[in-house]
Amino acid sequence: MIDSSSTIGHVVGINGNMIIVEIDEGSVVQNEVAFVTVDDMNLKSEVIKVVGKRCYLQVFEDTTGISVGMKVNFTGNMLAVEIGPGLLGGIYDGLQNPLGLLENKQGFFLQRGQYKDALSREKIWKFMPVAKVGDKLNAGEWLGEVEENFITHRILAPLGMHGRATVKEIVPEGDYKITDIIAKIEINGKIVPLTMFQEWPVKKAMKAYRERIYPEELLITKQRIVDSMFPVARGGTACIPGPFGAGKTVLQHLLSKYSSVDIVIVVACGERAGEVVELIHEFPEIKDPKTGGSLMDRTIIICNTSSMPVAAREASVYTGIALAEYYRQMGLDVLVLADSTSRWAQAMREMSGRLEEIPGEEAFPAYLESRIAGLYERAGLVTLHNGEKGAVTLIGTVSPAGGNFEEPVTQATLKVVGAFLGLSRKRSDERKFPAIDPLDSYSLYINQMEDSLNRDLDKDWTSMINRARDILKIGSEVGKMMTVVGEEGISLDDLILYLKSELLDFTYLQQNAFDDIDCAADVERQVSDFKLLFRALTSDFSFETKPDARTFFTALQDKFYQKNYYTTDSSEFSKLVGEIEESLASGGSHLV
Repeated sequence: MIDSSSTIGHVVGINGNMIIVEIDEGSVVQNEVAFVTVDDMNLKSEVIKVVGKRCYLQVFEDTTGISVGMKVNFTGNMLAVEIGPGLLGGIYDGLQNPLGLLENKQGFFLQRGQYKDALSREKIWKFMPVAKVGDKLNAGEWLGEVEENFITHRILAPLGMHGRATVKEIVPEGDYKITDIIAKIEINGKIVPLTMFQEWPVKKAMKAYRERIYPEELLITKQRIVDSMFPVARGGTACIPGPFGAGKTVLQHLLSKYSSVDIVIVVACGERAGEVVELIHEFPEIKDPKTGGSLMDRTIIICNTSSMPVAAREASVYTGIALAEYYRQMGLDVLVLADSTSRWAQAMREMSGRLEEIPGEEAFPAYLESRIAGLYERAGLVTLHNGEKGAVTLIGTVSPAGGNFEEPVTQATLKVVGAFLGLSRKRSDERKFPAIDPLDSYSLYINQMEDSLNRDLDKDWTSMINRARDILKIGSEVGKMMTVVGEEGISLDDLILYLKSELLDFTYLQQNAFDDIDCAADVERQVSDFKLLFRALTSDFSFETKPDARTFFTALQDKFYQKNYYTTDSSEFSKLVGEIEESLASGGSHLV
């Protein structure tokens, strides 16, 4: 693991998981990897600040035993990930060590100083060449392909290559290991041998594409409140802030399972170990509706729980987004779920304090906003050199203390994301799922994707959604009024508006995560269900008394609710739709 670099230093100061190193000979650069030798163990660290011959390193392990004067070897390499066939289905720590291969010799905790290859050097892959001798290639263009689980994995030309390369040699179709040389290219007069894997610095965005384009297509999640009310664009960004116990993890599981993407990367950054263990146990057992196999076959889990070293939290987020960019280079759609960016920000705050930097709000570093923006900006929709399109969609969860959305991490995130899916403690306590607050949440993509939504869903889709949101707002105001003056203090017309908003909320904005049918609604069903519901929301009803109005809407609400549990081709579904249409045609005279 240690490079034969001539750069060597020694420890002159220790502050928690940060060490100060004096350079004896050579030079270092920002984000360079170094190893501190302690008791025959090499502890991995990263340069985070350089001042003359003195540099500051964050150590990704427990620093017990490190003392002044100890030797530090600098590798000359940036903190990087291995990218190539064999990543899918993997469970890695924040430094991309495969957790299944690490030894546990310290009770409940992994032994420090263990670093394993992320990709198997022994596994055989059937390589199919795509490029030919004499072809001119840009960085990131496809040399060949192998089959990895359910996807065609493209073998890429070096991602950091400058200029165009000429293919001089390429192996024929056959079985190879990832370390075997499969091609030779000439770049700037030099012959460079290539294998099926390469390394990429995690904190550097991959830009081996022709152009970055504006995301204007809907990312289908099959969650009605998301797809209809607060859509996320393919290649867009969103955040899900909410207090503990509001349903962030369950919502993430459903997004992983049903979103219209090829690859899912889950970054468990500083979350409780119990949630991560549940994720690891459940995903292999879940049947993937897209492929028919295990959901884990198209998933990568980056696992850095709250019991693991804090410094590795920062690396875990960048590891996840770097792997996503790699699969985007293959023309695939990738969804990254970061849970939670609050823990990542807390790791930055801790390190900033050790560096004695001037603190910002709530002691977070002054550069918090730029770091968060830099992460979310790595999502996007791109056109590759060959004309194919690939997308990275990034959805980060935020865990503000007490559910306070005014705290710095949430506010900094809101400045850069396109959709805000705020979870409400009140709605969670009322057992509403998803507990996304329809009044506080928003999506900037509604206007951005207006033409495509109206074309692909319904010609009046955005206007219907805006009208429905207005009814929700009015209904909420009437509900607040009723808590003060009671139902007798409002007019019959106001009560009808309130009952309409309740109908929308109860039958459309909520779903049953444990029902095989209601847990996921495809776009066609969402459109047909909403158009029928919209008729109810905009119909004029005539009632003699307020109890008549409540009786009618209670029966109507029950029919809409029961309809969600039947498939559209069932007789029960058709019967309920017929009863709903009959009730709407009655204008309120048909009370039951």
